[in-house]
Amino acid sequence: MTTSASEFTIPRSHKTNLTSPARWIFSHVYRYTWIWIVIWVGAIGNASLAGLMPVYIGDAFDALTAEIPQPEILLSLMWLIIGSQVLRSILQLGRNFGADLVAQKTERNIRDELYISLLGKSMTFHNIQPVGDTMARATNDVREINFMFSPGVNLVIGSLTFLAMPFLYAPRYHTDLLLVPTLFAIAYFIALWEYLHSLRPITEKVRETFGNMNTRLAEAIDGIETVKGAAQEEAEVNLFNKQALKFRNAFVKQGDLEARFVPMLLYGMTLGGGLLHALILFRNGEITIGAVVAYVGLLQMLMFPTFASTFAYTQISLGLASARRILELINSETHLDQNTDGFAENIRGEISFSSVDFSYTPADSVLSEINFSVKPGQTVAIVGQTGAGKTSLVKLINRTYEATEGKVLIDGVDVHDWNLASLRQQISIIEQDIFLFSNSISENIAFGKPDAIKEEIIAAAKSAQADEFIRSFENGYETVLGERGVTLSGGQRQRLALARAFLTDPRILVLDDSTSAIDSATEDNIQRAIAAAAKGRTTFLITHRLSQIRWADLIIVLKNGKIAAIGDHAQLMESSEAYRRIFSE
Repeated sequence: MTTSASEFTIPRSHKTNLTSPARWIFSHVYRYTWIWIVIWVGAIGNASLAGLMPVYIGDAFDALTAEIPQPEILLSLMWLIIGSQVLRSILQLGRNFGADLVAQKTERNIRDELYISLLGKSMTFHNIQPVGDTMARATNDVREINFMFSPGVNLVIGSLTFLAMPFLYAPRYHTDLLLVPTLFAIAYFIALWEYLHSLRPITEKVRETFGNMNTRLAEAIDGIETVKGAAQEEAEVNLFNKQALKFRNAFVKQGDLEARFVPMLLYGMTLGGGLLHALILFRNGEITIGAVVAYVGLLQMLMFPTFASTFAYTQISLGLASARRILELINSETHLDQNTDGFAENIRGEISFSSVDFSYTPADSVLSEINFSVKPGQTVAIVGQTGAGKTSLVKLINRTYEATEGKVLIDGVDVHDWNLASLRQQISIIEQDIFLFSNSISENIAFGKPDAIKEEIIAAAKSAQADEFIRSFENGYETVLGERGVTLSGGQRQRLALARAFLTDPRILVLDDSTSAIDSATEDNIQRAIAAAAKGRTTFLITHRLSQIRWADLIIVLKNGKIAAIGDHAQLMESSEAYRRIFSE
């Protein structure tokens, strides 16, 4: 049996490094080599041509202040300035466009990777992970990684090239003029390191509190009917405001740190100190007045890395914090594996539970010592009080959940050794809480068999006693349902779920209290449909309706996660007090 961190995967040509946020992001972006060349060429060219501006202006000053003024030089300097700045704008456009292209491509690829990863997680993971927080990570956190590159990394690259320009051009006037930029650079990088060190926990808190706020919002919206039914709108507003306040406080703390960014002060000191140093050299006759003007203009280029760094490095820190949160989801282990090389034959329907235990956590036992065998084509009813473990038991069959101990065998093969896709395609579970997508009725019925023709869809709907109410809608089978099918009644949703199951023709059919919302008249018709559908396939019924239980070949009574009794209806009515109690209540 192969092992994997995911129960569902799609082969991908590009592998990513999941060991750390920085390595993971780098493994996404390094392949865009030509774009990075455009970015760096644009950044270096932009900064170099920006550095020429003060040089040309300094030359103009020298031409006008010379013992014999040379105004004729100004015209050529004018054309040099215009030409260089036009070229600079083109290079800057290339840098910005390249950075945005990398950002958009990376966001797309990360969304794709995260979505595939979430589909591959087991139900144990999804039951524990809050939906609101997952949505925050899949939307806002992924978007922050986009901003990390554009404008974040884009501004950092631009600021570093601007920072280098005084070192490139100042020596042409006097090597001593490197002193002030050198002192600034040393102090700048020390202050930047301290800033980033302090910023990391704050940005992580910002992303965490945003996720918590989103979780609270998602829960309130998902449970809006309960909130309104209990008139608890004000209480929910207060709970949400508490989460929003925590997010606001974390964001304000981030802004406070940005406001105290030390390089802002360093820039002012550098400009003043550089001017003083240049004037001293000018008084000593070592440089010209044009050199002083050009040098101060070069020092003014340090304004860009100083002011851009506040926003740019904050954005990079937020991007890394977001990447860390996304990686937590991707790297979350699921104990189910796809097992693509596993057993993939047609299921006959023989099922055996051998000393099976199941628990969500080590301290929380759900099922214990479950032993029974089902022959192909038999109908099994599972009964018991709420919380007895009925639903958990049937979900071990298709490996929605994983048995903690013991073995679940299908046709004599351990479910671990089955190809997971083949296993699940031949098992259909219809739950009490039916999920329908915001698509047409026909698309919902054909969800498990997308290539089904219309005649097959209609036949499945008729078998589930759904055709009549479907045709009562104005658009019939093309009627688009509201989110989760809220525009339908409970009985209508369950009949569509039955139609979906009938269409896929599963070898094992599980009905988890799936007729609870159906009226008695409709139930009689559906009972006949279920009885017909059960022929030739193994069927599990989780129900409290005696009309469904009586005709089961095997009845399993669960109590506190253990089998209290097993047999047919007549045997259990005679021998099992627990079974008789279920129908006497």
